[in-house]
Amino acid sequence: MGETLALPGRPAFSLRDLLTGETTLKRVLMILVCLWMTGVVILPVGTLLMKSLTNADGVFVGLANYMEYFSSPSLSNSISNSILVAVFTTLISVSLGFGFAYALTRSCMPGKGLFKGIAMMPLFAPTLLNGIALIYLFGRKGLISKGFFGLIPGLKIPLYGPVGIVISEVMYTFPQAMLILTIALSITDARLYEAARSLGAGSLRIFFTVTLPSIKYGLLSAVFVCFILAFTDFGAPKVVGGNFNILATDIYKQVIGQQNFVMGAVVSVVLLIPTLIAFIADRMIQGRQAAMIAAKSVPLVPEPKKLFDTLALAFCSGMIFLILSFYATALFASLVKVWPYKLDLGLWHYHFSGTGGGGYAAFFNSIRMSFYSAVFGTVITFSSAYLIEKIRIMKPVRQTAYFLSILPLALPGLVIGLSYIFFFNARGWEILGITVPNPFNFLYATMGILVLSNIVHFYTVSFLSATTALKQLDIEFEQVSESMAVPFYKTFFRVSVPACLPAVLEIAIYYFVNSMATVSAVIFLYSADIPLASVAIANMDDAGDIAPACAMSMLVVLTNILVRLVFSLVTAKLKGKSLAWTKK
Repeated sequence: MGETLALPGRPAFSLRDLLTGETTLKRVLMILVCLWMTGVVILPVGTLLMKSLTNADGVFVGLANYMEYFSSPSLSNSISNSILVAVFTTLISVSLGFGFAYALTRSCMPGKGLFKGIAMMPLFAPTLLNGIALIYLFGRKGLISKGFFGLIPGLKIPLYGPVGIVISEVMYTFPQAMLILTIALSITDARLYEAARSLGAGSLRIFFTVTLPSIKYGLLSAVFVCFILAFTDFGAPKVVGGNFNILATDIYKQVIGQQNFVMGAVVSVVLLIPTLIAFIADRMIQGRQAAMIAAKSVPLVPEPKKLFDTLALAFCSGMIFLILSFYATALFASLVKVWPYKLDLGLWHYHFSGTGGGGYAAFFNSIRMSFYSAVFGTVITFSSAYLIEKIRIMKPVRQTAYFLSILPLALPGLVIGLSYIFFFNARGWEILGITVPNPFNFLYATMGILVLSNIVHFYTVSFLSATTALKQLDIEFEQVSESMAVPFYKTFFRVSVPACLPAVLEIAIYYFVNSMATVSAVIFLYSADIPLASVAIANMDDAGDIAPACAMSMLVVLTNILVRLVFSLVTAKLKGKSLAWTKK
């Protein structure tokens, strides 16, 4: 190791010095990852927790605020209401998602790719749009409640309250359950089915003794994910919640409506506790599922069965019809001049004249914010994942960095937004009688804090995607590079990034699409100088401008679909080049 090397035209250098310098750089970068996650996750959430233990004047009062919260029936009832909505949403979404995933993986029906693509459409829309579409379908002047303008008998439902919230949340969480269960069903070992058939087991018995046990971890993961999403969502309950209080809308009312930041912090912590419990349970399940996936298995290839394939096609067609009807109604409503009296079609509501929210300035701000979130989020996420996955030193620090990287998944957007208000808006902190200035205060009320909140909000899923892609690369790349005295950062840029480029692009599109549609994290952080499309939708809904809100929502949906299509074409080409490169 003490050998001196010399390259043509370059001075001689010691391999030991090179490796020592690289090791120091690796250690510094790994510590920076921990410091980064501590600064954007731990410190803001810690500030939120401390805020919930003080009064309006900043005096420590312990659990007095929590006692006040639970002594108020109108506030404490929100907990049971939130759990009720989340449970019903989870039961319905997981059931429908399982049926759809089972049809995709176990039948030979045609058009599977098209069905799956349309089923993912709710992922591109703000959850506010789900509530708005429901109003146009089941409101007082809704298509269904009026029987398609009196042509057929109408059907009315108690829209404003738990029924409307659950329907909206099912639309939001169904794609998530479907994707998780599709993956779980796709990795089932065909040998188990062959063994069951050889023992004379029928289809029903095979389903309960082979299919369900083999996907139990995926099924439980879908349950926890849907529960967390429904429990913490803010958009749909704000539109169709009515007087049915839940925790997410309570936070908004306390902070925006009453300017009671202390009680908003208390409700945020209450919202965070069940989410953390579900998150921990989900991570334990994911660990066991990963062990199953690592085992060698034979993929199951479905066999044609006319009756089953027909039923699968009918079920999926019905689900797709409901999804398309939902968003087709929203598109139609955004084009109608005066619903339901003047049904002339035009772009009147897309002018956003006479409405609040910022109009096209808000829309283009959202595109700009989403672009920044995609670029900076992808660079930070993939680089951090590479350091944690490929740099085999400082194991305790790497494990700490990994834990901090998956922690944001347990943080609801409203909690992130409110904690960022307390942390970044502070001029400084009193520590042992000394005022320490806040070096991050300059970010408050800027585009930077909006981008940062999006990166943190969607960090964990992107991080896990990057880690999965990096695990597929042989560790020998780094070992050979080290033996040839090639710096690790050159290996990163010349090997890891090109080989994982499709995954990198998927991370970028994930950041972009979600940043365009999100409202929960940014609704507390935007400023009058930087209006956003998703916040404009909420403000227009508050003002009663439902049609312009619907128009802005459709702009977000169409933008996300267009960007998704472009990225899919680019990714398909790069994936082919990446596979060809790895075979060389």
